[in-house]
Amino acid sequence: MTKASDLFVECLENEGVEYLFGVPGEENLDMLDSLSRSKKIELILTRHEQGAGFMAATYARHTGKTGVCMATLGPGATNLVTAAAYAQLGGMPILMVTGQKPIKKSKQGRFQILDVVDMMGPITKFTHQLASADNIPSRVREAIRLAEEEKPGASHIEFPEDVADEQTDSVPIKPSLSRRPIAEAKAVRAATKKIESAKSPILVIGGGANRTTTGRMLTQFIEKTGIPFVTTQLGKGVVDETNKEFMGCAALSANDFVHSAIESADLIINVGHDVIEKPPFFMKDGGTEVIHVSMNTAEVDPVYFPQIEVIGDIGNAIWQMKEDIVPSGSWNFDHMYKARAAEEEHTATMDDDMRCPIYPPHLVKVVREQMPADGIICLDNGVYKIWFARNYKAREANTVLLDNALATMGAGLPSAMASAMVYPDRKVMAICGDGGFMMNSQEMETAVRLKLNITVLILNDSSYGMIRWKQANMGFKDWGLTYDNPDFVKYAESYGAHGHRITSAKNLQETIDKCLNSEGVHLIDCPVDYSDNDRILNVEIKDLSAKI
Repeated sequence: MTKASDLFVECLENEGVEYLFGVPGEENLDMLDSLSRSKKIELILTRHEQGAGFMAATYARHTGKTGVCMATLGPGATNLVTAAAYAQLGGMPILMVTGQKPIKKSKQGRFQILDVVDMMGPITKFTHQLASADNIPSRVREAIRLAEEEKPGASHIEFPEDVADEQTDSVPIKPSLSRRPIAEAKAVRAATKKIESAKSPILVIGGGANRTTTGRMLTQFIEKTGIPFVTTQLGKGVVDETNKEFMGCAALSANDFVHSAIESADLIINVGHDVIEKPPFFMKDGGTEVIHVSMNTAEVDPVYFPQIEVIGDIGNAIWQMKEDIVPSGSWNFDHMYKARAAEEEHTATMDDDMRCPIYPPHLVKVVREQMPADGIICLDNGVYKIWFARNYKAREANTVLLDNALATMGAGLPSAMASAMVYPDRKVMAICGDGGFMMNSQEMETAVRLKLNITVLILNDSSYGMIRWKQANMGFKDWGLTYDNPDFVKYAESYGAHGHRITSAKNLQETIDKCLNSEGVHLIDCPVDYSDNDRILNVEIKDLSAKI
């Protein structure tokens, strides 16, 4: 016979779980005791459940394996809700384990008790309350199976403390061998035939392509055909963006140079489309036709109704298309290259601006120059995300972690921490607005305690800059979105981290270089000048792209 909490940990070990991120409560103490004896799972104690969930999700994004996090009942469970939504929309498999009071006999009334299973229902793929220790193996296996099944997402198990203390003779269930189905040959043939007969096809690479090993196959397809490609924000890095065929990233909703390139196409090959990202094109009757290449069939709506669907493992589907296709000598991509040249020319007029506070285009240029090809930047949520999505050329998949799904603030720092754990030999930088950083800044203590090597770049404008930018764009007066910040250098030092303050553009480059090449946790307080955001992003780019 085995204690239920010991069996639960054995089941996690059986699934290959390496870390359990969390903030335990008294209802988790049996599980915590069982974890203390595990030789395979390391407990990562965080300072907030949200940070634990973000770390679990980022671990999952990098590895493809389920990230596991733990919280107590009531407020602990509610603090995981944002992380659950983050993983669910972003396609990252996580398993949340929350405690609960005894369910068979309790003398505590309704103290701290919420219906957590019902609460998690709308934002998870699977949620279940364990009522018997005998069911632990099947429920853990099912939760992880569903979390990792395409599209990946969040799962949840509630583990009441009286169930955790039960005895059982159940044993873990081994994961089955599971392979993704491959695309049907006739669908592939129809797609390649359509591409061959097009005049100006273009590839759009979305978030679904970033979850599977598609980059190699897509690169070979592009090399063989010469067909240009663009990405959504979640598709950045699937293919090296220094390739001459890269036509840009759809960071703005419309009226950018990249949209001009797409509008010139007569066929769009949409790879890994995910409805959580607004597509950089809208379909219309009689308009540009679309080939949908994905693990899942297309969700049809008034602006998305593809003519051909190639459904199956994306990497394999692209390989089949690459093997079958005969490049056409009549393809013409002149307008696409003209649009890309115009965008790069426009960026070049701004990215050498050495003003201080730092100009966003220059900031992106410096960070790109200082980060190696496999370096990882983890963006929180703010207007700087648009600048990085547009101007930062990603070299490898999952080296630009930005959230264009839930688009939550507070994830940048925990994401960088998990990245540094998965890839301890790579350079990792969290890029946060002052607002987003302060939402989970307490995890600086966790980063220092774990002896991680990360750089935290805080873009300081003493305001909620993204909303302020929108406020200006809507013609409202500048009101209600500014605040004061702590001394970030002293704040970092109070945790035992290294604090740095930027005083000039020249100082920015020197400081980033120093931090990336030093051990430990480094925080950089960087003042940023957003005064031209409205003019450039809302007016100038729209006018210039319209003239192409």
